[in-house]
Amino acid sequence: MSTRRLRSEDYNDYSSTDVTPEGSPPGGINGFAHPESYQRFGETNGTTWYQTLIHLLKGNVGTGLLGLPLAVKNAGILLGPLSLLVMGVVAVHCMGILVKCAHHFCYRFQKQFVDYGGAMMYGLESTPSAWLRTHAIWGRRLVGLFLIVTQLGFCCVYFVFLADNLKQVISAANGTTNDCSLNKTVAMTPTMDSRLYMLSLLPFVVLLTFIQNLKVLSIFSMLANVAMLGSLVVIYQYIVRDIPDPSGLPLAAAWKTYPLFFGTAIFAFEGIGVVLPLENKMKNPRQFPVILYVGMTIVTILYISLSVLGYLRFGADIQASITLNLPNCWLYQAVKLLFSFGIFITYAVQFYVPAEIIIPPLVARVSERWGWLVNLLLRVALVGVTCVLAILIPRLDIVISLVGSVSSSALALIFPPLLEIATYYSEGMHPLVITKDIIISLFGFVGFVVGTYEALVELAAPAATVVNATSAMVQ
Repeated sequence: MSTRRLRSEDYNDYSSTDVTPEGSPPGGINGFAHPESYQRFGETNGTTWYQTLIHLLKGNVGTGLLGLPLAVKNAGILLGPLSLLVMGVVAVHCMGILVKCAHHFCYRFQKQFVDYGGAMMYGLESTPSAWLRTHAIWGRRLVGLFLIVTQLGFCCVYFVFLADNLKQVISAANGTTNDCSLNKTVAMTPTMDSRLYMLSLLPFVVLLTFIQNLKVLSIFSMLANVAMLGSLVVIYQYIVRDIPDPSGLPLAAAWKTYPLFFGTAIFAFEGIGVVLPLENKMKNPRQFPVILYVGMTIVTILYISLSVLGYLRFGADIQASITLNLPNCWLYQAVKLLFSFGIFITYAVQFYVPAEIIIPPLVARVSERWGWLVNLLLRVALVGVTCVLAILIPRLDIVISLVGSVSSSALALIFPPLLEIATYYSEGMHPLVITKDIIISLFGFVGFVVGTYEALVELAAPAATVVNATSAMVQ
């Protein structure tokens, strides 16, 4: 999403009297009957279906994917994949709900584009409740808050991921060999605490976030995509070999650990924030529903396959990120560094969203002379906050589960069904649709409460053995 679009979508722009595109044709209440009924600005420069599919895949593949094998351990070798499949179907359904409601309000108010927050505000304005209509603006603000928390939470995860992987690579440097077939215990060289690695990374991350031009970031993002794709290919070819007998793995793990699975899984599936911006950038937005279902099918297959194969390959020894289980030979050390490079660049992309929500209103309060300095200082402060939070919670598995339970569950599962009810209730909804929406929203809310509680309990409880990157590993 461009900076111009982000800054122009102010709260006051969403009045029911707004009429933007001229000559919007009549269409169905849940969609548009003609191609010209939902066109974006500058359609000739929009993205093709292939580019949109790539962006959708990139928006859903990251550190959450690498943490899914441990999530399956927390659920069980049978219950885990089945739960991932169900959550994938529900998450994609909720994305479809969001797109349908956005289309409804685009047609109703003849607007070119409605974002997630705008759809929530319009939805509350459509409810029979006078109190909700009066306070509809809080729907937009609540979505904005959770978007900020989610994106900054991703940034916290990236700090922990980078520190753990760099620490392991450096610790095993003296024992790293060219032979990846060796089966021996590698002694780790003592090195500094992972939290010091986070502090060491802080200046470089700050400099990266000073890049505010999306075109420049897109170049680095392309390099990150290539690095992460190559790393995934190498990871797959390793874990499919020498899979031990899985008969000793539990079909279903203890229920106490299932909430941790929920947090990690919903963290991985939380790509709903990119759905509407991607559709708005397309040359032909009518192709987007097909792209959404095809892309998320690929993502779900990728999630289930890597999580199952990773857990089968490493069993009870699986770590918070599957990269930490790779052998200490130069090939797989390079994989860890390549994926770390990809995540490092992705930090700037994820940081862009909360920065564009928080910083412009604050910069507007100072004179133009000091605007650039305030901008940079705010970026330093926001990056510093994510680094401090990562230092306070230096366990990758727990911080992923916590971020997923706290914020991702709200955006991906709780809000969309409630939005559908708010949007269409006054126009008449089938009782089964209302029941379905309530069940999905309650499922997300229970996951939010229980997942957050269990993550905090796990974080507070003293552990005799904490999984971290410097443990000696048998390869």
